[in-house]
Amino acid sequence: MFITFSFLISISFLVTFLFVPPTIKLALKHKLLDDSKKRPHPAHTHSGIIPRAGGVPLLLGIFLPILFFLKIHPQIYGIFLGGLMLILSGLWDDRRDRSPYLRFLINCLTAFVVVYSGINIPYVTNPFGGVIRFDTIFLDLSFLNINGSLHLSQILAFIWIVWTTNIIGWSGGVDGQLPGFVSISAVIIGLLSLRFIADPNQYYVTALAFLTAGSYMGFLPWNYYPQKIMPGYGGKTLAGYMLGVLSILSYSKFGTALLVLAVPMTDAAFILITRIIKGASPVKASSEHLHHHLLKLGWGKRRIALFYWAISFIAGVAALSFNPKQKVFTFLLIVVAIAMLIVWLNFFKKLPEKKNSSPF
Repeated sequence: MFITFSFLISISFLVTFLFVPPTIKLALKHKLLDDSKKRPHPAHTHSGIIPRAGGVPLLLGIFLPILFFLKIHPQIYGIFLGGLMLILSGLWDDRRDRSPYLRFLINCLTAFVVVYSGINIPYVTNPFGGVIRFDTIFLDLSFLNINGSLHLSQILAFIWIVWTTNIIGWSGGVDGQLPGFVSISAVIIGLLSLRFIADPNQYYVTALAFLTAGSYMGFLPWNYYPQKIMPGYGGKTLAGYMLGVLSILSYSKFGTALLVLAVPMTDAAFILITRIIKGASPVKASSEHLHHHLLKLGWGKRRIALFYWAISFIAGVAALSFNPKQKVFTFLLIVVAIAMLIVWLNFFKKLPEKKNSSPF
């Protein structure tokens, strides 16, 4: 079993790694570029001209091996269609920045496609014992003059996928940052789902988790400092989308997903709250994310990427080793620590900004 999943990771790694060079050529030819002079952006941390469109090899790395090495599972059609929608909208955005509201709408449509394909959240594990079921609670739509109802399990799945799709990419601002912690997170979800491998459906979910990990690993050598290609909007949203879907399919491992993604989710929650308080749009980009403040503090891009990887790895080990109560405690501990760091960097640090020419 281990050899099988190691093979899938290796194949996914190679597919993505080998498809990046032709993607770079196509991005240069069709001007899918990030030019810091022509396309100024408040969240940018780089200079010069860097190809985008990294979502294309990432999508191929995840789904192409399925055609050759796995039997097609019915739900994969919905998952692939949602991923394809994100990559196509990402390429559109890579050519020219689109309205954040339009991008958000497309992300919502993507989540709807996945939920419509049958993916929902029937229950979550109660850390204090038992489970909390959502598939027995319905929302009657008669007040909208619609005959029918929605399961609470469908509504929560939609919200969760929209959330992860939108916010995970916010923590992809420096070279190598995003593919590193996404790979770690996907591996952890895959290892945890191995515990339920007796279920034939779970074998497919485990394989999909390792394929996601392998694809982002294959992209990392090209994106690590100094990056030669960016994941682009499509690659970033695909990361959050796949992690959101996988956490649902692997027996609703939301505690695990929250744990390994504690840093980007805490950062995103803080940004959203402060934007709303200030009366700003919650979906517009800014330069107030944690990695921006760490750059101002004098950290190099490699150090920031390694910091995100390290927290995800430590949280992942905890997820593999701890019981549900311990996971909740660890998650809260990480959230409080990161929140305190963010608050300090935002409101209490009065030192002048440091410029670090070193990648470390």
